[in-house]
Amino acid sequence: MITIQDVVFARYQVPDIDAVDAFMRDFGLLSSARIDGALYLRGYGSAHHIYIAERGPEPRCVGFGLAAKSQDDLERLAAETGAPVQRINEPGGGSRVALTDPTGFRVEVVHGVEPATPVATRRVQALNLGGQRLRINETVRPEHGPSHVLRLGHVALVASSLDASIEFYGRLLGMKIADTYYIGDEANRMAAFMRCGRGEEPTDHHTIAIVQPPQAPPRPAFDHISFEVLDGDDIILGHDHLRRTGKYRHSWGVGRHIDGSNLFDYWRDPFGARIEHYSDGDIINDDYATSHSRFDPSDPGRQLSVWGPPITPEFFS
Repeated sequence: MITIQDVVFARYQVPDIDAVDAFMRDFGLLSSARIDGALYLRGYGSAHHIYIAERGPEPRCVGFGLAAKSQDDLERLAAETGAPVQRINEPGGGSRVALTDPTGFRVEVVHGVEPATPVATRRVQALNLGGQRLRINETVRPEHGPSHVLRLGHVALVASSLDASIEFYGRLLGMKIADTYYIGDEANRMAAFMRCGRGEEPTDHHTIAIVQPPQAPPRPAFDHISFEVLDGDDIILGHDHLRRTGKYRHSWGVGRHIDGSNLFDYWRDPFGARIEHYSDGDIINDDYATSHSRFDPSDPGRQLSVWGPPITPEFFS
């Protein structure tokens, strides 16, 4: 078992790279590299790229990359799985061990990818909340435009077997369960939020969310991928920017989730993939009290959000 530090990129196949490039720029990502048949986009943080689009005949989810703590972790993972350590012949370089999870996702465990120089953003200002007066003689005037995407925060997978997926990510990659849902009997788990197993070191509430639908997916599919932005203002300004373009389909939001507690807003890319902006998510460690909650499919919006607009059937399409 190794230690995963974070999720670093998502990889898609798309028939039109220019169309997805335009959408992701409006969503708040920045150019990193473009080679024949593939696009690499970054955020304002230090990752070389956080989104990859490869040209192909039809849109599909290919997989994602996870950062190993060390090169030794890659060697140990290779020894355990029989998959070789490879040099990455793509922009950013580095090394990887490429695995296939129980549903068929390509899981690239990487180390040594060239970092990028962070790009300056506006300053995140203190909030005067709950009687606290932290912002004195300062106004809040963020400019209109796309959100400032900092990083890829998590991927949500539609899995053919929840139990097999939990075992794979836990046994091989050291990930741990933060919270789970069940339907009907408590033994009937239908979703799990998994975090990096970093002990006492704080980490995101979930790096991988896994959902097992009543019927197995015909092929690997992301429920969504989620990008962290600066703050709540950034979510609203990004929402307004995307809406004003008149080119993109909104899916759900703005609201605040229950598990993970993050503010959220979901959109669809030109090929129907669901992409999330989020901010203010829970940060936890091994002291976190894991929950196992009943999910009521008759009222999913109430199960998934503390507040926000009603959820529509579109969100589950």
